[in-house]
Amino acid sequence: MSIREELISQAAAAKKAARIMAKADSDLKNQALNLIADKLMERQQEIIEINKQDMKAARQNEIGKALLDRLKLTPARISSMAAGLREVAGQADPIGEVPEMWKRPNGLQIGKIRVPLGVIGIIYEARPNVTVDVAGLCLKSGNTVILRGGSNAFKSNQILANIIQSGLNQAGLPEECVQLIQTTDRKAVEILFTLNDYLDVLIPRGGAGLIQRVVNESKIPVIETGVGNCHVYVNQAADLAKAKKIVFNAKYSRPSVCNSAETLLVDQAVAAKFLPEIANIFKKHQVELRGCELSRKIVPDLHAATAADYATEFLDYIMAVKVVEDYQAAVDHIYQYGTGHSEAIITENYTTARAFLADIDAAAVYVNASTRFTDGGQFGLGAETGISTQKLHARGPMGLKELTTTKYIIMGDGQIRE
Repeated sequence: MSIREELISQAAAAKKAARIMAKADSDLKNQALNLIADKLMERQQEIIEINKQDMKAARQNEIGKALLDRLKLTPARISSMAAGLREVAGQADPIGEVPEMWKRPNGLQIGKIRVPLGVIGIIYEARPNVTVDVAGLCLKSGNTVILRGGSNAFKSNQILANIIQSGLNQAGLPEECVQLIQTTDRKAVEILFTLNDYLDVLIPRGGAGLIQRVVNESKIPVIETGVGNCHVYVNQAADLAKAKKIVFNAKYSRPSVCNSAETLLVDQAVAAKFLPEIANIFKKHQVELRGCELSRKIVPDLHAATAADYATEFLDYIMAVKVVEDYQAAVDHIYQYGTGHSEAIITENYTTARAFLADIDAAAVYVNASTRFTDGGQFGLGAETGISTQKLHARGPMGLKELTTTKYIIMGDGQIRE
């Protein structure tokens, strides 16, 4: 069977299963989610051993430290995936919700009811946790999903998909609800782009190159996610002790993810005091800082930043630094280089904080908190399918409701249009 024939077979099976999932009982979906969570914990050691094979191959391919961190599965991360599934199971089922209903003068009752999107395709890179996270959200929201993970995580994704299908079978739901594309051949992605007779939406999760390729080439509607050139701005009215903790966390806690901060902006009024202290902290943790001319006068051993650095999502232990004249200069910089993902201000001035919330156009805007919270689990969504940086349909972490649409329902008693 050719790759095209195999993908069409998977897509057709997903479309057929979508009719079942659209009407699946909430209790049944929750049972499946909890069974999958149980199986993840029961087979934790097996998952880790297979993940080690992917890790070994990635090291041989000289994959960077930050990307290796994305790929690695640990007992804590597997437990977190299982907990995310249980949290999703405990959330209200959006399917069948009627957000609006009204009556027309002719007696027609017109309303909207929430329904699944249908068949969702997810294309993602070396983060095997995505396999579980998006499968759980798609199941609870009544969708079916076809997964195309990165080649670096292929074996890890295979065992996770098998575990998910085992839980579906045990719960009495079609295993075709969640399918992994069983090849790393790049032609599979090109073919997937053309299956608009079967798939309703594509969601890419990964770097800028992947996302732009999907947006530019897909014949299927795309929800654009993820590129995170995120900023933390230390305002002149900041609590500098608070700022140090937030800036360090936003960059260092997990630099390989899209909500990691890539640029530090510091008001000129506090730069001489703040920059040497934060630079010393990052130096101890081997984070490379690339600074503007003013910041290098304050901390001479900073690397020189280029304009390209301010436009780069490093996803690594690298951070750009710029000293700004004032609040307006910081906002202007964010508008020039930001990707509409997550932006933060550190300030104790209430008026400035409120202005920042109003001025900054991004999916998530923070006051006195790390950008690292832009995450489905941290927002109480259990997990997320991705972080949408577009403005149509969904924006920010995509939980259950963001994987649904609505249809009109009209109830009459013999009315006809004159």
